[in-house]
Amino acid sequence: MPSPRSDAVPPAPHPLALAVLCAAALMMILDETIVNVALSSIQDDLGFSSSGLAWVVNAYIVAFGGMLLLAGRLGDLVGRRRVFQAGLALFVVASLVCGLATAPVVLVVARFVQGVGAALTSAVTLGMVVTTFSEPRAQARAIGAFSFSQAAGGSIGLVLGGLLTQATSWHWVFFVNVPIGLAAAVLAQRVLPDQAGIGLRRGADALGGVLVTAGLMLAVATIVGAHERGWADAVTVGGGLLALALIGGFVARQATATRPLLPLRLLRSGLLARANLVFFLLVGGIFGFQFVTALYLQRVLGYGPAEVGVAMVPVAIGIGVLSLGVAPKLLGRVGPRPALLGGMALVALGLALLARLPADGGYATDILPALLPLGVGFGVAMPAIATLAMSGASGEDSGVASGIFATTQQVSAALGLAVVSMLAASRTEALLAAGRDEAAALTAGYRLAYAVGAGLVLAALATAAVLLRPARAGGPAPAADGGPQPTTAATEPATAAAEPASPTAEPEPEPRVSASSAAAAAGP
Repeated sequence: MPSPRSDAVPPAPHPLALAVLCAAALMMILDETIVNVALSSIQDDLGFSSSGLAWVVNAYIVAFGGMLLLAGRLGDLVGRRRVFQAGLALFVVASLVCGLATAPVVLVVARFVQGVGAALTSAVTLGMVVTTFSEPRAQARAIGAFSFSQAAGGSIGLVLGGLLTQATSWHWVFFVNVPIGLAAAVLAQRVLPDQAGIGLRRGADALGGVLVTAGLMLAVATIVGAHERGWADAVTVGGGLLALALIGGFVARQATATRPLLPLRLLRSGLLARANLVFFLLVGGIFGFQFVTALYLQRVLGYGPAEVGVAMVPVAIGIGVLSLGVAPKLLGRVGPRPALLGGMALVALGLALLARLPADGGYATDILPALLPLGVGFGVAMPAIATLAMSGASGEDSGVASGIFATTQQVSAALGLAVVSMLAASRTEALLAAGRDEAAALTAGYRLAYAVGAGLVLAALATAAVLLRPARAGGPAPAADGGPQPTTAATEPATAAAEPASPTAEPEPEPRVSASSAAAAAGP
């Protein structure tokens, strides 16, 4: 039976609350890419082997992706602000150790701890955005700002990493986190609401936590290691099967546990699962483009680290302008589903243009015309898919829903990057063996990676068109802008728990998680 709504008006958020949440989220995402342009300097200074160097990146990704779901539920149980601050503290300490590292093992271990801290903070951030900003117009803008931090973080990391490495040293790609993280942790105590958790007794499933964390970490580790070992290698196959067994065991545990870590009613609600499937395909298609583009600029066109960072600025600008300014109004006028479809179409167009890059390409004529639709499209698609993914969660489950969304992003990014890297390398090696020159062989490999990415985004587009259809009849009453009345993850009761979804159930009405509500959000 749905819980009654409260008529109490929540207090207005502190003016700095959104800045603290988005700064933390941005810092966690950009730390995945900020080290990429510094890897060569790190290898020379610390004496990493070629295979060991990859773990400067992989250790962070494995811990980050593996801990997100558990961290999201912990936020629901013990309080999101507590988990947010604990993650920031751990991240800051680990960043300091990374910057001071004098041996490879110290840096890799510190990067793993850094990833754990990032997971604790990131997993609850979207849930805090949704519950802190409950007024429709404010929530629309807050989701747009959060989406910018998530979508543009990778590009900003490349820019900042290149500039810091070239102007100072690789140590500063880690030291820069310390003052920002400390400031965010201190301000969080003052400006973020102390959202009490529902208590450990409501969902303290220790065995489930062990199963899902081990399964996700092993899955991410297997994916990121597959490029080096090969997908048919015994270690890759064995690791993948064991990861699937652990995750399957976790799902079975949640179906029978008295206090499940992940209430399966969230997945039975349908919309959360379908939105995350679309997001999985979208991230898998777009994430690798930054990695491949950086390689093309450096290895084919001869760009330096700082030049690569600057070349990616238009993507960050496009994402920022759209997600911060245009997307909230656009979602208010047309709703999240049409905005998502249009945004993904632009992303696919950008990747298709990159799939035609020549070996002697020019930035203004060949690269920039592709980067612009990529930035614009993702700047619209990210707020739309975040809105859809969070619309099916109640207030008490917003932390775990946020963790699911973040986990989808990390696992898909790791898998997408591993696949496109393997395909690009295989194509290049085959052409080199056939006698093609290096620039032409590299470019052909990168073009294949872009084409695969475009195909994944088109698959996401088709999936969203089919699975995220609004109901034709029986939807909510129209709002002032002609769309359905808004619902919010913070205030809408979780009715999905009342009865399991039928496989033949009608699709849900188009959700408008505040970002799409109220014509005021799109007013003059």
